[in-house]
Amino acid sequence: MEKRILHGVKAIIPGKSDTVDIFIEDGMIKETRKSDKETGLTAIPGFIDTHIHGFAGFGTEDARTESILNMSRNLIKYGITSFFPTIYTDTLERMEKDIIAIRDAMGKEEGAEIKGIHIEGPFISPKRIGAQNPEGQRNPDKALFKHFTSLAPGRIKAMTAAPELEGFEDLLEAAEEEGVVILAGHTDATFSDMKKAHGKGLKHATHLFNAMKGLHHREPGVVGAVFAFDDMNTEIITDGLHVHPEVVKLTLKIKGSGKVIAITDSLRPTEQTDGEALANGVPVVIKDGLWVTKGKEDLIQGSSLTMYKAFQNLLSWGIDIEDAVLLTSENAARVYALDDVGRIEVGKKADIILLNEDNTINEVIRG
Repeated sequence: MEKRILHGVKAIIPGKSDTVDIFIEDGMIKETRKSDKETGLTAIPGFIDTHIHGFAGFGTEDARTESILNMSRNLIKYGITSFFPTIYTDTLERMEKDIIAIRDAMGKEEGAEIKGIHIEGPFISPKRIGAQNPEGQRNPDKALFKHFTSLAPGRIKAMTAAPELEGFEDLLEAAEEEGVVILAGHTDATFSDMKKAHGKGLKHATHLFNAMKGLHHREPGVVGAVFAFDDMNTEIITDGLHVHPEVVKLTLKIKGSGKVIAITDSLRPTEQTDGEALANGVPVVIKDGLWVTKGKEDLIQGSSLTMYKAFQNLLSWGIDIEDAVLLTSENAARVYALDDVGRIEVGKKADIILLNEDNTINEVIRG
């Protein structure tokens, strides 16, 4: 039996943060006890990134189990203890290979734990395709959805889809049967489309403001629906580039800190140290903090964000640390029913980040 005690750490637990001793046995939190000691260290839950395509030169598009495991090994260094490798819309054969590669990596991780698979598409709008492969786009197909879930039973946790497409309601029904959360994203849906989908059970949105119909005073669109429906949750990319910091703060004012999940949407070359930078097979370069297509630098491919930087950004924008913890850990655990992570409390896995007084990382503990 392996035991460890974290003495005199300020544990950030929304609603009841305190300086405690944390007793860990066999990777689980067994007890938290009020402490008289103060080490100056702060303990927060390990970050959970539910939308990430790649990292450190490895990505889901590689369709290789070893690439997914290398993502795991590198992500832990940046505080991520749980993640959903996220698959692009692509040809059916390519998407099948990506799912299988992730499935086969699960349970073999040496770093961040793979808690599920996020499939971004293929049931998305051709008008909001973004950096996805248009050859893979199609209308919602219940049989194809069931085929995807059969490749990795119980492991697909999220799917991004466009509510305005024919067959979306059937997709929602099939997803509920399989325990998959459907997110509205890469969508040209109107407010009316969103209201109808919400009435059928849609409760989540992909990277708010990006690749969707925005808020207009005559047509509230997808953004307006997310704001209007209190039980809607939403992802948001907190790099300060995809969404302006003041808009992130406005979103938190409207939705409350319990309904927003910070994600990176990070691409394969993020924090890559050598070799050609490729994102889904496309050569890319960094411009103003974003990955853009090499030679076509007005075409944004995606984010170079890390979850640690996302957390730092939130604090620097004046968001308190308890709310930042909700956005980077607890909310994702709640939405996706990850019952063993996301919070520092008895019975949860000891997935903990220890921060120094300046909020730099002192240590990352995964179990």
